[in-house]
Amino acid sequence: MRLTTRTNLAMRTLMYCAVNEGQIVRKSEIAKACNASENHLAQVINVLSHNGYLKTVRGRNGGIQLGRAKDAISVGGVFRRFESHLPFAECFDRDHNTCPLANSCRLPRYLVGALGAFYTYLDSISLADLVNDNVELNSLLAMSAPLLGEIDS
Repeated sequence: MRLTTRTNLAMRTLMYCAVNEGQIVRKSEIAKACNASENHLAQVINVLSHNGYLKTVRGRNGGIQLGRAKDAISVGGVFRRFESHLPFAECFDRDHNTCPLANSCRLPRYLVGALGAFYTYLDSISLADLVNDNVELNSLLAMSAPLLGEIDS
């Protein structure tokens, strides 16, 4: 299993906002700190804000901040929002399935169970679990910290 870039960026964005909780952050700051394209990040921020994970603030001093408490954001919920529309295997996509075994194969039934267990486990993990007392992550993502990839002089 491999996560999409969008899911990865969603989690980076949420972690950045959680580390800088109470502050309005800008997309450009997140992009620099998380080594991401601003255009790709804009799409992710749009989905996160439409689903209540982020709150956007318009205007000259605008940006984004968490739309919910960090302990109320489950990793499983975020992953479902970004991953659930993608078929896990070819046979999960009825419109594009070319597998000759699809009608008799039992593997999809077990994969559905495994995916369910995966998401259930992620549901037990909150954004707070990822950032609270994580000194190294906080030092990397705090807005006063040097950006990832910067070279010390």
